Amino acid sequence: MVKIILIIILIFAGVIASTIALGKYRWQLATEEARSNLEAARLPIQPLTFDAREITDLPAPVQRYFRTVLAEGQPLISTVRISHQGTFNASETEEKWSPFTSTQLVISQRPGFDWDARIAMIPGVSVLVRDAYIAGEGILHASVLGIATVAEVGGTPEAARGELMRFLAEAAWYPTRLLPSQGIEWEAIDNSSARATLKDGNTSVSLDFSFDETGAIVAVRADARPRTVNGKMVLTPWQGRFWDWEMQDGVRIPKAGEVAWEMPDGSLKPYWRARITNIVYEFAK
Repeated sequence: MVKIILIIILIFAGVIASTIALGKYRWQLATEEARSNLEAARLPIQPLTFDAREITDLPAPVQRYFRTVLAEGQPLISTVRISHQGTFNASETEEKWSPFTSTQLVISQRPGFDWDARIAMIPGVSVLVRDAYIAGEGILHASVLGIATVAEVGGTPEAARGELMRFLAEAAWYPTRLLPSQGIEWEAIDNSSARATLKDGNTSVSLDFSFDETGAIVAVRADARPRTVNGKMVLTPWQGRFWDWEMQDGVRIPKAGEVAWEMPDGSLKPYWRARITNIVYEFAK
């Protein structure tokens, strides 16, 4: 009897291991497909290098920012590969932070990214998350071990707006994408902030950027970013913060940050905090 029980346990364990392996394999195939689609939507970049003359008519804090993070002749960034390590809070009402690691591919033109994360919810069980903007479509897919889908959003104008906002906010990591020659329109707000607008196809988004006295971006904010609540999109104020600025391949970027929703009672609900553990650029040619 003991032998039979052991055989059953081994068979059961083998089935579980095979199912988990299959889930990871299918998720990896989906990642490869998403990133192939990103590459297929790529457009050429012009000009190839930064010319300081193009920022002379921008609002003063934006000029200060570009003079801080770029040098004359800096090649424009075409592709970014980023690795993150951080924590994610999936709870709307409590502080339930879980560690995650992720990789991200960003294409500058046409704007797009694929963020592939593994969030360790409990020991041995990870939720795999894809957050992406590909060829004008916003995508969010979360799956336990790549087997059971727990969230899936995409194919709507709201999803596209939300993901394009993320692309614009994270341009602090690929600052040449914020240049006017790359399609960004800047509008003055005050001496320390300005509004950036990015259009891609039928989708247009704007974020307010705040800068410190050194020219670094300290925060980005949207009055209304689509947030998924009980399966529905709810427009909610949103903000991101950056810190730990360092030089990287000729550009100055923040290596750490967090994002938060502004809740109806006025409180902030951070849900993502992370640090860049590796970043690799490819430049326009």
